[in-house]
Amino acid sequence: MATFLYRLGRLAFRRRHFAALIWIALLTLAGVGAASAPTAGSTSFSIPGTEAQKAFDLLEQRFPGMSADGATARVVFQAPDGQKMTDAGNKAIVEKTVDALGDGSEVVSVADPYKADAVSEDGTIAYSSVSYKVSGMELEDSSREALEDAAQQARDAGLTVEVGGDALQTTPETGATEVIGIAVAAVVLVITFGSLVSAGLPLLTALIGVGIGVSTITALAGALDLGSTTSTLAMMIGLAVGIDYALFIVSRYRAELAEGREREDAAGRAVGTAGSAVVFAGLTVVIALVGLSVVNIPMLTKMGIAAAGTVVIAVLIALTMIPALLGYAGRKVRPAGEKGKLLGRRRKARDSAGPAKPNMGTRWASFVVRRPLAVLLLGVIGLGAAAIPAASLELGLGDDGSQPTSTTQRRAYDLLSDGFGPGFNGPLMVVVDAKDSTDPDAVFTQVGDEIKGLKNVVTVTPAAPNKAGDTATITVIPDSKPSSVTTEDLVHAIRDAGTDIKADTDANVLVTGSTAMNIDVSQKLNDALIPYLILVVGLAFLLLIVVFRSVLVPLKAALGFLLSVMAALGAVVAVFQWGWFAGLLGVEETGPVMSMMPIFMVGVVFGLAMDYEVFLVTRMREAYVHGEKPQQAIVTGFRHGARVVTAAAVIMMAVFAGFIGSSESMVKMIGFGLAIAVFFDAFVVRMAIVPAVLALLGRRAWWLPKWLDRALPNVDVEGEGLRAQDGPGHRDDDKELAHA
Repeated sequence: MATFLYRLGRLAFRRRHFAALIWIALLTLAGVGAASAPTAGSTSFSIPGTEAQKAFDLLEQRFPGMSADGATARVVFQAPDGQKMTDAGNKAIVEKTVDALGDGSEVVSVADPYKADAVSEDGTIAYSSVSYKVSGMELEDSSREALEDAAQQARDAGLTVEVGGDALQTTPETGATEVIGIAVAAVVLVITFGSLVSAGLPLLTALIGVGIGVSTITALAGALDLGSTTSTLAMMIGLAVGIDYALFIVSRYRAELAEGREREDAAGRAVGTAGSAVVFAGLTVVIALVGLSVVNIPMLTKMGIAAAGTVVIAVLIALTMIPALLGYAGRKVRPAGEKGKLLGRRRKARDSAGPAKPNMGTRWASFVVRRPLAVLLLGVIGLGAAAIPAASLELGLGDDGSQPTSTTQRRAYDLLSDGFGPGFNGPLMVVVDAKDSTDPDAVFTQVGDEIKGLKNVVTVTPAAPNKAGDTATITVIPDSKPSSVTTEDLVHAIRDAGTDIKADTDANVLVTGSTAMNIDVSQKLNDALIPYLILVVGLAFLLLIVVFRSVLVPLKAALGFLLSVMAALGAVVAVFQWGWFAGLLGVEETGPVMSMMPIFMVGVVFGLAMDYEVFLVTRMREAYVHGEKPQQAIVTGFRHGARVVTAAAVIMMAVFAGFIGSSESMVKMIGFGLAIAVFFDAFVVRMAIVPAVLALLGRRAWWLPKWLDRALPNVDVEGEGLRAQDGPGHRDDDKELAHA
């Protein structure tokens, strides 16, 4: 592989106009496609195999036009102090608002509070339910604007009016902190390379890669039903890995120049060695992201595949466009250690005065090699302590009750809780399919009576059958809030009762609604976590065995990753569930951690963690293969790679941390979780635990059974094939390769 990539790097360097033109053409094509594509609504949401989804599908068949999974809004009215909603003036305002709400083309029905008995016992609060034909993520902006305008007119008339429900779902805003993240990345690159040109190359190529990826997603959004969160994730991951991959190749290029190689040869060797690591690092990220499909949640699958596509683009750009731009930059990209003419003269003066002072990476690695056990214990204990809050992890999907108190959704939620009880915000819809029963009406009555006898039930509405009389819906109001464990227990209790009813009457009893759907999604994600972990870690483990030609190094990499993920989950629990440093991070409301957070962090963090493992340890492996002792190889790897890996980690943390400023709690949580996970993995696991373990293992770290050594393909990540060319005639060989 190293030889092939070497040829590719030299070809891109020499034919730089052609390479740059291809990527510019692809960016233009993707941009035109995105601009000309029809405006796509947000992605539809379905959870195949869950009881809640089966109930939605059944309702669509038996209740045509009901739009069971359509968006809903609750417009909540509160009378001024000393007045009631039943007063004539207030009643007139509400009825005028109800008429205005029913004018939208996507509106199915609007309930009049006074006809639907939707006024609180004390008469101070009333609400109107609005049902739509499409889901909240597919609703047109004009329908949302009409809803907000109607509410504002009622406010202007003197009532307190808030709007809840999923009809107000909007695309999350990331805010200015995302730009700050990119700015921090730029500063780190300038400090690392000491040159604006060298620093600009990774940023430029990363932005081009993300531009192509996100524009392609936008162009295909309508055809493939891709939502706004898909492009957000692709941008987050693509930007981070795009900068890092380019950074590693530019850094290796400067190191090759420092050894006295010609620029074309240095570009080829940078792509042949660091590029090999980029390919395998990218493969681990792609495996982790595509592996999200095992969860069998279409939205999550699409997010993973789209982000994986952006990573593939980042790898290809690093291998082809970076050497092309290095060709354009010429002497403006200086050899490693030479940061300008003045610094270059100072460096020469230091070199003539005596041996160079070891860099920070060398000094740290030497310390770890001398005290491996102490460093290992300190790192493991520290991560273990950070992981302690993860034992209290509570999972759930956020509802309006988890929104900031500044939002109208949260205020509507609180008003409904005050007026009608906490369970009113999460009604359960029970669907009774009595098609195979001899007496459907008796079954409907039996189901209602059974539910009334359960704990934590406030209200059970009479069954509402369809025209055929074989299917009915029953609304159940719990006595607890939607996200509570008590409500989850009630859902399971109704389903258990339904099993007994089916045995007696052949009728199916299904529980659905947003609360039941959230419970089913959480359970589905929990059930998929272990299979997903086995699949992703297993495939990556096999891949790393091929890369490092070792059994213990990949095993150590996987165990270190588990440590960093658990510590990161502990940090997420401490901030978003317990409220530690919540004000500092702009977390207005604490509550359960998003259900998909663990599996999402496992996927993304594993891929990124393996990046640092590959980039750092391949340099050690390279030194070991070329004759250095194990401990010396560790120091050599850190001397060449620690500075770059540190810069890469800081950049990735800055990019992820930029998303903490998002208005959407899910994006905020993902940004924080990934940023802290990268910190733990890069600076504790890869920079401390990895060298400590390798120092303790010595030569045994690189042990591989002979039969396995013979069976594995030789991918030559270390560039051994290139090293063989380093002889008196290697310049001629290079020319021959360049024209191959």
